[in-house]
Amino acid sequence: MTLRETVESVIAPLYIHARLLEERVRSGVAWYPLDPGFIAEPYPLYRTLRERDPYHVSRVTGMLVVSRYEDIDRILRDHERFRNGEAQYGSRNLVNEGVRRQLTPSILSLDPPDHTRLRGLVNRAFTPRAVAAMEERVREMAHALLDEVGEDDEFDLMSNLATLLPMVVIAEMIGVPTEDRERFKTWSDRFARVLEPNLTREEGDLVLETAEEFRDYFAPIIEARRGEPTEDLVSRLAMAEEEGQKLTTEETQVTLRLLLVAGNETTTNLIGNGLRALLQHPEQLRLLRERPELMPTAIEELLRYDAPVQLDGRYVAEDSEIGDKAVRAGSRVALLLGGANRDPEQFSEPETLDLTREGENNISFGRGIHHCLGAPLARLEGRIAFEVLLERFAEIEFGARRPSYKPNVVLRGLREFPIRVRRRAGRSFAGAEPEAAAG
Repeated sequence: MTLRETVESVIAPLYIHARLLEERVRSGVAWYPLDPGFIAEPYPLYRTLRERDPYHVSRVTGMLVVSRYEDIDRILRDHERFRNGEAQYGSRNLVNEGVRRQLTPSILSLDPPDHTRLRGLVNRAFTPRAVAAMEERVREMAHALLDEVGEDDEFDLMSNLATLLPMVVIAEMIGVPTEDRERFKTWSDRFARVLEPNLTREEGDLVLETAEEFRDYFAPIIEARRGEPTEDLVSRLAMAEEEGQKLTTEETQVTLRLLLVAGNETTTNLIGNGLRALLQHPEQLRLLRERPELMPTAIEELLRYDAPVQLDGRYVAEDSEIGDKAVRAGSRVALLLGGANRDPEQFSEPETLDLTREGENNISFGRGIHHCLGAPLARLEGRIAFEVLLERFAEIEFGARRPSYKPNVVLRGLREFPIRVRRRAGRSFAGAEPEAAAG
């Protein structure tokens, strides 16, 4: 460790402590997203922020922290005043912001007109009809993955189903061999960390290395699909055209990179967070078994109750007011999606898990022009995962070890989730190993 790093390791905690103390004195609450206690259970602090200071100035991050549903919904829909373009507004204060500046931006961090052009092209290749047509194949994959568990009565939900199912699905959609799913998992994990404010320099270097590996892997595949298109997602992206506009090879690669992360992390977290919530509320799990027709509303409630994506952000394009606070152009706003999903002004009894809840829309997949492109796929995979789990297992309980969360602020999800199961007697399931697509 260098002298500078040693000094920083001593000074930084003192500085943070002082700023948090100032924050608490001024507003009655302090928000420090890197606190391990907050990462493990953020909802009590969300509630305090909504009640005491819904337009909270963070002295540590310099951001305005917004926690009410109505405000967040309005900001997400207003892409003129609240922008995503880091190239224009972003800073280099955090490692992850510096790393993202070195990557070609995806539609996630672009504003119109670039966002409009790319989103229109990607939408043509990623249609709801194409997602719906995958239902039986996704179900086969889910059964195949649980077949691999064998006769074990306790296994890790995350490594055996929640992580692998979306990985195998996106691999097949993209059209690359499923035997590369471990490589895809590594790439997804590394890319996902770049969204997190606690990204380390070592992790940042891995992200940049992975971007090179990803580019080298897909460049020849994209060119091959342009010459001989198939039915896979690479072909649909490579051949997508609107008013004479096409995706470049680099834009196609970046879109695939985004789909790899968004198509995996949200679904993985939905399955893990959702089952944990059901096991914490066994009466709701019994209700779902008794009334399987509730599954679509159950998925929406599980998305609301413990959202896969907890935090979003926007840059302020012009001097504005949010609530009782003035915000300057170029400043950043933190939007607590997890807090908005439990706002009592929007949801009745928001702290209660209620699978019969209807007509109260969660905000887990965002709003406006940046609404999650993969939302239909995440809902489909989540629904099928729960249907297959309930079909195969008469009982599901917490395992011997407690579930553990990843150290993430933005993408809230479990690293390990041991569960204990009792199989249904006299039932067999014909799960088939997913076929390898041509590379």
